Amino acid sequence: MDETVPADMRASTDAWEQTLRSSLDLAATFDAADWDRPTECPGWTVKDQYSHLIGVERALLGDPEPQVSVPEFDHVRSDFGRSLEVAVHARRSVPGPEVAAELAGTLDRRLAQLPGIDPAQGLILPNGKEGTYARLMTFRAMDCWTHEQDVRRAVGRPGNLDAPAAHCFWSILGIGLPLVVARFAKAGPGASVLFTITGPPSFRSAIVVGADGRGVPADPEPADFTAELDMDLETYLRLAAGRCTPEAVTVRTKGDEDLAARVLATMALTT
Repeated sequence: MDETVPADMRASTDAWEQTLRSSLDLAATFDAADWDRPTECPGWTVKDQYSHLIGVERALLGDPEPQVSVPEFDHVRSDFGRSLEVAVHARRSVPGPEVAAELAGTLDRRLAQLPGIDPAQGLILPNGKEGTYARLMTFRAMDCWTHEQDVRRAVGRPGNLDAPAAHCFWSILGIGLPLVVARFAKAGPGASVLFTITGPPSFRSAIVVGADGRGVPADPEPADFTAELDMDLETYLRLAAGRCTPEAVTVRTKGDEDLAARVLATMALTT
């Protein structure tokens, strides 16, 4: 990353760039069949994943949106979801290698753009909240890494799971665990859940439900927890990103099995 990129967002931008370059290196290994393989991201093939990444980055460059009519899809349930289909549908007839080449060119343009951006610039983040451009780049690293892993699973080429962007993923979705435990899984006051994510990188988070029914972070050690969930990083990624159901993965649980099952069933915070 160019040292002229503001320090406030350099780490996230480095993670974003590393993931996109890893995705481009991966694309160089594909044969024709790989581009058309379905992924766990509903309705999208491997090529569609790359088209999506292009669409987001070109929007951030201020490029006009392709003028295409998007057909109805069963997996699209919102206006936001429909907006993401535009870049994908616009490239459905484009050969995979050309899509990869477009992503490479788009990355170069974005890298040239970033040094001139104020990291404190205000905007609306993908989660609908107000934030800064520096935080947006954390979201971009998270999104790109999530889609890279979708692709790697689809083509059977694991790798880059321990990328810097994994920390960006945790920094965004890990803070949603209190919501998962208290609101989605409906854990009652006094209940507590310990999450252990094994990597590398590894993460731990303990959530306790207060008397007001809200989940709050707690000290993960030492304590007796109502339920404990232990899973590897890829499993956490797939569950938190809504890529699979709990039945598709292996999670070691301890304590209140009913609460653990409710938590696992409601872990998706993004799709």
